[in-house]
Amino acid sequence: MPRIKTFRTRFARDIVAEFIPPRRRSRRVVILCDGMPTPPSKRQLMKFLSSRGYWVFNPRYRGSWESGGKFLKISPHRDILAVVDQLPRGFKNLNTGKNLRFRPSSIFLLGGSFGGPAVTLASRDARGTAGVAYAPVVDWLSPSRDEPIEEVYDHVKVAFGEGYRLSKKNWFKLGQGKFYNPIAEASSIDGRKLLLFHARDDRSVDWRSVKLFADKTAARLILLRRGGHISYADCVLPAHWKRIKKFFAQAERK
Repeated sequence: MPRIKTFRTRFARDIVAEFIPPRRRSRRVVILCDGMPTPPSKRQLMKFLSSRGYWVFNPRYRGSWESGGKFLKISPHRDILAVVDQLPRGFKNLNTGKNLRFRPSSIFLLGGSFGGPAVTLASRDARGTAGVAYAPVVDWLSPSRDEPIEEVYDHVKVAFGEGYRLSKKNWFKLGQGKFYNPIAEASSIDGRKLLLFHARDDRSVDWRSVKLFADKTAARLILLRRGGHISYADCVLPAHWKRIKKFFAQAERK
């Protein structure tokens, strides 16, 4: 793949994002919704999507990595919508100083795990064309064998330090079942805009919770026999990208 440069910008003052313009003229957008904890860059995936004709944005949620604010003070899906809000108003390429502005023809959301709720909740916005989520957390009250909420908090504080400016109060809002929790808002989610990938042997997010969510919202679910806690980076696999590309095309025609 030819060398493609990544750039940086800010949305809503606090939200730092990497972005890559499409290799060919296009107004189609993919916004990446990261899991956590995770390294703060998905450059190979961004380059893959750019080469297929998308503007690609990889924002850091408020309070994580380079972005300002406090992590989970507000729902991360609102950070994704802040990107959607600003695109037609304009944003600055911080590498070149050039101001950019365009009105997207399509906006696709792509994420996984912790970023799954960002995809599903932000998909309710009429400007979002469709969303794809891998191994999405859809119910924080569903037990996790490998990543219980209490243990994840301790791990993040020790292993990631100030990568996440996270208070115990904000983290444990997740365990109350109303904050950033798709199943609690299933009645407001149009699952026809969603394509979900999950594996039956996932020990972090139980597949049954995702199946229940898909049934409640009429989301399309690709349930794999094995694969563990799959990553949304798997979208580049030929069999996966074929499904996603078709799903995106169908969503654009609606």
